[in-house]
Amino acid sequence: MAKTLDRREAKPMSTNHEELEQRYQKTCDQWPDRKVEIINGRIVVRELPTLNHAKAILQLLLQLTPFTTERGWHPVYDVKIFLGVQKDRYRPDLLVVPQSPRMWDDENVYAEETLLVVEVVSPSSRDDDHVTKPENCAIAGVPLYLVIDGFQNIARLLSHPGKKGYQQQHQVTIGEPLDLPEPWKLTIDTGKLLA
Repeated sequence: MAKTLDRREAKPMSTNHEELEQRYQKTCDQWPDRKVEIINGRIVVRELPTLNHAKAILQLLLQLTPFTTERGWHPVYDVKIFLGVQKDRYRPDLLVVPQSPRMWDDENVYAEETLLVVEVVSPSSRDDDHVTKPENCAIAGVPLYLVIDGFQNIARLLSHPGKKGYQQQHQVTIGEPLDLPEPWKLTIDTGKLLA
């Protein structure tokens, strides 16, 4: 189950943001083995992934690695997406970056530098993974956002980001092939993700 830390009372934006950043850094230090994110101005500490969650990421990595290695791209985890100075902080389950992505700091890659962001839905992250994070990732310029949802038995690929969200969505039932567009030109066997 995810823990959400309470928001403070409204103060001027810069003070609120500075306090939120300080609490966020302190929470990250306090929970180094957990997934800590800022989502819609709230600090969320997520539980450790389940075996099925980890297996889904591994199965996706096995399909992506030959392709990413050939291009010099890097599938990484435990790296955060920098959406902007006074924005949320997301730590996706997996993201793919080019060989030398532009970084905001050692832990945060600029959103538009990512090649693919992946979230595997957990019981406590359904709304965040399907709604909140894609909305903000699109605004920040994440080109491809993939949601793997074993609870609904679907994989959703969101593409063509803009200020009003992703302009295209391709959804398949787990077991059906899912094509990643340029620069990928790769088909994911979704049947292997939740096997």
